[in-house]
Amino acid sequence: MTAIKDIINWLASPAIAVTLSMVGLVGAMFCKPLWTKKGGILLFATLIGGFAFSFTDPNFRIVASMPDNVPILGMLFLVGFFFWYAMYQAHLNDARLAKGLPPLEKEDSDKKVFTWPDLVYVELISLIVCSIVMILWSIVLKAPLEEPANPGAAPNPAKAPWYFLGLQELLVYFDPWMAGVVLPTLIIVGLMAIPYIDTNPRGNGYFSFRERKWEIVMFCFGFIILWVVLIILGTFLRGPNWNFFGPYEYWDPNKLVPLNNVSVSEIFWVKWLKTALPAFWLKRELPGILLVLFYMGALPGLLSKTLFKRFYEKMGTVRYVVGVNLFLIMLAVPIKMYLRWIFNLKYIVNIQEFSFNI
Repeated sequence: MTAIKDIINWLASPAIAVTLSMVGLVGAMFCKPLWTKKGGILLFATLIGGFAFSFTDPNFRIVASMPDNVPILGMLFLVGFFFWYAMYQAHLNDARLAKGLPPLEKEDSDKKVFTWPDLVYVELISLIVCSIVMILWSIVLKAPLEEPANPGAAPNPAKAPWYFLGLQELLVYFDPWMAGVVLPTLIIVGLMAIPYIDTNPRGNGYFSFRERKWEIVMFCFGFIILWVVLIILGTFLRGPNWNFFGPYEYWDPNKLVPLNNVSVSEIFWVKWLKTALPAFWLKRELPGILLVLFYMGALPGLLSKTLFKRFYEKMGTVRYVVGVNLFLIMLAVPIKMYLRWIFNLKYIVNIQEFSFNI
């Protein structure tokens, strides 16, 4: 058991965990057996079994049973269930469309349900069930209320509410103006703009994966990887001093992880050219500026001639430029995270004179 827990702790390191999440998400979406009732039962049984095994570990049990973290566990179960159910519906419709049958939503649109008594009864039962759950919850779990804020006794770690933990995690890799304002806004706007950028009429009004693979994969990548996974990292793997800990690792407040954060300018001038950093900010940060200009300026054009040629021909210049730049900005988040985890790279552009950092 100890060896298994050590392996899981190693797999839970951020670079490996995020990589497995991305590969697992994309791979699972194309694995049709998972999106059947038998596949759902198998996934649910595996998840419950893994959770039961993990709960036998005292370190995992302490973190998972904290009153603040219990609703996050419930949220993860709900996200997983509704994601599975949506994909189940999508693959079911794909099978029907392949046989020449209409999607299930088309057949259900002809059915009518009366407000009274059908809808009212369902709402009443839902009200009773939710009331029972909330009452039992308030009895079993203590409210996570602490003493008034004391500047002399700050909690370690000091964490934001769960719905801001994804942003707090981004603060490790980006400046506050970038992590708290620019990136979340662009990611949310980009996810909402997907149906308008790619005006594919198929899959409109019904679940279908085969007819909207690209859009669904991009949306799930932005929501699950860049939001839900970041919440998981910030909740269950970030411990004292904001260090990473495995799910079965003791949260040692004395753990010290030395980080020698560097910027692109330091790598270029000091490590590669063996010289001091130039005093003039433009010359000093020119390598990083050129990288950013290439990524946001030249790369979209190169992709339009190679990997994204089909999208460019189908979408046109304006919609392609907007779509590919939003995509590259979203992709820049995990790229910057990997650079930090692997190379301790803090900034690509670090203009301290103007407090401008990327």
